[in-house]
Amino acid sequence: MQDILIDRTDGVMTLTINRVAKKNSFTNAMYSACADALEQASGDASVRVVVIQGDITVFSAGNDIADFLDTPTPGLGAPVLRFLRNLVTFPKPLVAAVCGPAVGIGTTMLFHCDLVYAGDNAAFVMPFVNLGVCPEAASSILAAQLMGYHRAAEALLLGEPFMAEAALEVGLINRIVPPTEANGLAQAQARKLAAKPLSSLIETKRLMKKGQLQQVLDVIDEEAQSFGRMMGEPAAREAFGAFMEKRKPDFSKV
Repeated sequence: MQDILIDRTDGVMTLTINRVAKKNSFTNAMYSACADALEQASGDASVRVVVIQGDITVFSAGNDIADFLDTPTPGLGAPVLRFLRNLVTFPKPLVAAVCGPAVGIGTTMLFHCDLVYAGDNAAFVMPFVNLGVCPEAASSILAAQLMGYHRAAEALLLGEPFMAEAALEVGLINRIVPPTEANGLAQAQARKLAAKPLSSLIETKRLMKKGQLQQVLDVIDEEAQSFGRMMGEPAAREAFGAFMEKRKPDFSKV
């Protein structure tokens, strides 16, 4: 799996999204590789922190549309949902470094990371309505909790990008640095975490998240069911058809 590079150094497992020619868009195989890596890291005492990073020019353009449309409507056992559940339940610190576009799951996965560092070229977008579908990764509740309802509504209903400064203001990211420094900063912070007592890290994270863990898992499943249903409806067919045909969608009749 060259599209997801896995490195283990000094207690830090790094997952590098490595499909730059396709703007780091995710395939089912990539979701499976990430889900497998998180499962392994969860039970491996030598892994104390996980870092997710992309390229300095792009974090992820979201789903690979061709791969996505070639697979059956995603059910609750789909690789992407396995990846999301493993993110949500991962007991150890998760650190992300984000540069360039972070589209769809490129943004929503960040709600489940503990520390997020962004290049000043980062652009976040959750374009689900524009694709005729609904939010994913429990972003339908987590965005409002983090950003406030009106900013979340603007991000989710309009589906327009917001930049690193706005993401910092609402608390989605921890710090903005030049793109060439983002991955290095995430690695440095991960090494700091890896030097701390693992039992304390795990217990602190558990206590911080326990109040909403089950709710988040339930919402992910509910969103997935709605998403799967909506994929077969006229709006999504028009949106994805327009994308593949490189034209503007026409939603006037849907």
